[in-house]
Amino acid sequence: MSRRVVRQSKFRHVFGQAAKADQAYEDIRVSKVTWDSSFCAVNPKFLAIIVEAGGGGAFIVLPLAKTGRVDKNYPLVTGHTAPVLDIDWCPHNDNVIASASDDTTIMVWQIPDYTPMRNITEPIITLEGHSKRVGILSWHPTARNVLLSAGGDNVIIIWNVGTGEVLLSLDDMHPDVIHSVCWNSNGSLLATTCKDKTLRIIDPRKGQVVAGDSSIRYFEITDEPPFVHYLNTFSSKEPQRGMGFMPKRGLDVSKCEIARFYKLHERKCEPIIMTVPRKSDLFQDDLYPDTPGPEPALEADEWLSGQDAEPVLISLRDGYVPPKHRELRVTKRNILDVRPPSGPRRSQSASDAPLSQQHTLETLLEEIKALRERVQAQEQRITALENMLCELVDGTD
Repeated sequence: MSRRVVRQSKFRHVFGQAAKADQAYEDIRVSKVTWDSSFCAVNPKFLAIIVEAGGGGAFIVLPLAKTGRVDKNYPLVTGHTAPVLDIDWCPHNDNVIASASDDTTIMVWQIPDYTPMRNITEPIITLEGHSKRVGILSWHPTARNVLLSAGGDNVIIIWNVGTGEVLLSLDDMHPDVIHSVCWNSNGSLLATTCKDKTLRIIDPRKGQVVAGDSSIRYFEITDEPPFVHYLNTFSSKEPQRGMGFMPKRGLDVSKCEIARFYKLHERKCEPIIMTVPRKSDLFQDDLYPDTPGPEPALEADEWLSGQDAEPVLISLRDGYVPPKHRELRVTKRNILDVRPPSGPRRSQSASDAPLSQQHTLETLLEEIKALRERVQAQEQRITALENMLCELVDGTD
């Protein structure tokens, strides 16, 4: 009589549990657009959900701590002229999110740490290059400001968001609609699925091909055959409209939380927490190896030139504290790098207009630089006065 051998695994007893009602996000008009998207994106600071909106597309951004019923007048992120189809947070800046729309454009937004008083309507930059709807977005895992988009035109475009330029365009690899795109861990390869029922592994820099449910099934990946091991299934009565996945740096290590999903229903968002039961309150090294942090390993130009780098890892032993608000800077190279042609000096005429425009541009840039320096000096002065005030207050107590 044979005996069944149970494979040893630290995740053997992992279980999923829906968060309590007061930890969910209620009364959200989740988008009903007929598009295969997650409709939800989450990071350690914010939860973003694509919502119904009249007169164009919109999504809502909520601080993670703002659970409960959402006010119907809560400010939205608007700007697209057609429904928003996908959203994705930048892995290297928790305040930057990209949105893709049926209006063929991609917009990149800076989200403030405070709750805005009115709708956010001005993106940092608008990227235009697709001829049909844009339904898929994915940031590069290690290179700064590199964003991938895929559209109904069967084209994948890789952008440098920092300049607004197209780095690469893969327009002859998919004969039909692209369903999904995913980078590998260091961003050297892409995996895509297509309506032609083919999974492709693509080297984007070489331009070559290298090689609805109510359940969440989870697996363990190991270094030994058969490599992928089924663990368990989390089931609920209501099917999900979409799903967001929290990066590992945003998990609660004190509760042995190994994954957190944000499940969208028709009018609410429900966190699903995956936990490995442990009796000890100490940090569990085996559950939390070092994980990718918010710092990029490469610049966009370095990645385009052929360099690869593994993600910059951080330890979760002391938990993760999101960095302070960081502004995304966009530089239009093809505008600022223009220089007047060299040659003999001529009398002023209509042909000298570019030289005059360049002089005006340089003057404006100098004025902007001077104003920034003045603002920085005033900020330092304010900080010094605040410190003096604190010392006076402490001295009178």
